[in-house]
Amino acid sequence: MIDTGMKSPTEGDSHTPYSRYVQTEVLHTLQELVSDSPAEPAFLANVQISEIYWALITRELLTAQTELRSDRIAATNRVLRRIVSHMEAFNANWRSLSWLTPAELMPILKGLSARHGKDTALQGWAFREMVFLLGVKDRPSLEHFEPQPHRFRQLSERLSSPSLYDDILAALARDGKPIPPQYLTPDYAAVYVSNKEIEGVWAEIYRADDPADHWRTLAELLADIAVEFTNWKYLHLMATRRTFGSRPAYHGVDAIQWLLPTMNEIPFPEVWSARGLVV
Repeated sequence: MIDTGMKSPTEGDSHTPYSRYVQTEVLHTLQELVSDSPAEPAFLANVQISEIYWALITRELLTAQTELRSDRIAATNRVLRRIVSHMEAFNANWRSLSWLTPAELMPILKGLSARHGKDTALQGWAFREMVFLLGVKDRPSLEHFEPQPHRFRQLSERLSSPSLYDDILAALARDGKPIPPQYLTPDYAAVYVSNKEIEGVWAEIYRADDPADHWRTLAELLADIAVEFTNWKYLHLMATRRTFGSRPAYHGVDAIQWLLPTMNEIPFPEVWSARGLVV
């Protein structure tokens, strides 16, 4: 056998196949602490796990849109089920910080502010992209990403593109459901406004109550996603109450008062309001 001097991918690079695939040598260098608080490793792990889940859910939402645009509703529902599972696991992540006290949190926030400046995870670009895809559009939030021009462009494009719900309404229309024309070519960057005709479409689906109907299954999965999304925001709000209280935080605004209005940002509104029409 001729020795070419070339090494195989598994030789001489100080990696096992597992560590190379998971990138463990890089992964375990990404925890740069900013305080002496013994709580900080758990706090930072929670935040970094959040980023990974936001990116994962975003990827799945984009996959669901691809399926919808080909009118593969059953395949869409399989993706939506995965999203619900991801969100449930993501929400369980809060348990790892349920013990956190104000005295443990404040050194972390002071160190973070001193080294990196004040900010909030809710202004992370991965979170904002996921939220835009869920149909919660908010143009003013883009200003927080001006220091990151490439992310500003990315989020501006996502803001002006169809959300998951926009694609669902388009698929419903192609299936013969009476979706108003203005909802098929809307200003995608605008805040969504509920519509009685769309509410009526979902009400009909729920009145039929056919377990074999892919649209009924999809509606229930949308409800599950909205519940888990709202659960995460509630857990965030309560963690803030528990560890931070009412004091200036996010860009000088009282932390709790800043978070409370977000509890009303519930995706897929007609899927919820239609339930009151079913008799």
